[in-house]
Order: sequence, then C-alpha cells, then structure tokens
Amino acid sequence: MKKILVTGANGLLGQKLTNLLSIQKDTKTLVTGKGPCRFSLPEGISYQFLDITNIDSCLRIVSKFQPDSIIHSAAMTQVDNCEKEREDCDRINLKGVSNLILAIGSSHIHFVHISSDFVYRGNLKVYFEDSEVHPLNYYGLSKWKSEKLFEGVHFPFTILRTALVYGFTEDFSRPNIVMWAKRSLESRKKIKVVDDQYRCPTLVEDLANACWQVIQKKVQGVFHVSGSDFLSIFEIIDKVADHWGLDKSLISQISTKSLDQLAKRPKKTKLNINKAKKEFKYYPRSFSEGLRLIDEQLQNKKN
Repeated sequence: MKKILVTGANGLLGQKLTNLLSIQKDTKTLVTGKGPCRFSLPEGISYQFLDITNIDSCLRIVSKFQPDSIIHSAAMTQVDNCEKEREDCDRINLKGVSNLILAIGSSHIHFVHISSDFVYRGNLKVYFEDSEVHPLNYYGLSKWKSEKLFEGVHFPFTILRTALVYGFTEDFSRPNIVMWAKRSLESRKKIKVVDDQYRCPTLVEDLANACWQVIQKKVQGVFHVSGSDFLSIFEIIDKVADHWGLDKSLISQISTKSLDQLAKRPKKTKLNINKAKKEFKYYPRSFSEGLRLIDEQLQNKKN
C-alpha cells in the first residue's frame, strides 16, 4: 500500500490531485490544508488540518501518517501579494518547505515540490532545466530559495517547475486565468490584457498527472512541466473568448508597462519539456484541448 500525503488540498492542484489519487489502486491518500476542507472529498480520501508554517503541525502529521511520498502543492502564488507581503511569502514558501524537510528527517520519503517558471528572467528564447536562474520578483525568488533548501537532503526529491496553471475547480475563491477571463467576459466586464508577456499555460490535470507519474516511476531531479503551447497572455484570453463565443470588444490589448503591476514579470518563459517527456512520458494536452475539457466539466456540473 503506497501512502501519499498532499499539502494545499484546497487549491486548484490540490483538488485535482485528490481526485486523481482517489482512483489509484493500492494507494492510501491523506490530503491536508489550512482550515476546513472546501470541496467534496472522494470516497476513501481523508482530510486533516495542517499548518505548514508550524513545525509541530508538520511533525505530527508526518509522524502519524508516515507517508511514502509527499506532494507539496501548498504555496503563496499571488505574485503582487508576495511582493508587498514578503514576510508572509517567506513564511509559506520557505519556512513551510523547510518544516516539511525537517519533519521528514532521516526518513526515505519522496518529496515532490512544485516550483515556477518565474525563477527565470525571461530574456531567453527557450529555457532548459539547467538554464540560468534570475528571478525578477519576490515570488520567483521565494521559489528559487525553496528549491535551494533541498541541497544536501538525504531523501529522494523531485522539483517540477510549471507555468500559469489553469483549470476548473469547485472553489472559485482564487480563479485562474481561464476561469477569470470567462467569468469577466460573461458578466460584460471590460478587461485589460497584456500582449507582451508569453507563457506556456498548463492544464492542472496534466500537472497533477505529472506528480503521480514521478512518484510511480520514482523519478528524481528538476523538471519542466508545462503546457506545450507558447502564447501571449492576450492570445490566451482571445482563445478563451473564441471558445465560449464571448464578446472580444471587451478586451483591451495593452503593454506590460502601461499595466503598471507591482511586481515585475518575466517577458517570455518558454519551457522546454523534453526531459519530462523522456523520463516519465509527460505529454500535455494542447491549450484548445484543455479548454474543451473545462467545457465538459462545466457541463457535467450543470447536469
């Protein structure tokens, strides 16, 4: 029986991991989060409170459950909030990881850590796992520092750098780019969208499956796990509008400079995913396929 502990279960990735792990044979899963569970738990899955910023909370959960693997999806990811609330960012994105590492201690628990394309500066045509790291904002810096925490550990670990994760979930308290755009345009809200930032949008189901695959295959190291399409933020929103037949006249195309965001963003973060393809058969769906899947999920919810 493989025992898997998931942090950040209330988040987008956490919910998808919960659903994915619930259908795996010979697997016992404990999902955790800070506060009550905000979604419908599948049969056979248990939820417990875990404050990753509290070492005693981490020690208690890890010692009691004794997992074979930990998938750490809890994080502070709102980039501008990380910039202005740096102590909170450090507490969650650094101390939280450090506490879990301490809780593992000398155990041989496989740690799967989610990182970000924002560790890069954004000035190269394409990024490989060994490309130079140069964060432009505090969120990216916190993710890079969290990766450095694994230097010298004696347990297996995998770091997955991903980008602009999107998908449908029960909890809309923190909408991702696709659901934000869909809801805004449906409510006839005018939105400003930058046309000079480029990302590889990642379907959350693909990221969740990557987490499961690295555990299954016991893959270690740093990997890029993103979508295969490389699109500007404007192109992403434009495709969302096209897919659901929404009014594109509500979309204003602007530059990053005119948006005046608190935290700097890398201009272009095209992630090469060949290493993940080779090591654990990671073949993400296209952005259009991702939108179709979300559409199916929305229809199923109505029914």
